[in-house]
Amino acid sequence: MFRVRAVAEMYDVSVSTIYRAIEAGHLAAFRIGAGKGAVRIPEDALAAFENSCGLPPTAAQTDTEQPGDVA
Repeated sequence: MFRVRAVAEMYDVSVSTIYRAIEAGHLAAFRIGAGKGAVRIPEDALAAFENSCGLPPTAAQTDTEQPGDVA
């Protein structure tokens, strides 16, 4: 699970760019809490976004792979 700011830093883009991708439906996210709440981006949603853009996996994704995992 990632915060919007962390995803923005991963891609060296602004937080606004990530919010626009979420609002456009290109990047799945959800809110935690009442009112505005905190926005979180699930790891699988980030992977799907990267695949749709043709981006290589982030370090966060490759860190979760264990030796012997089959892709």
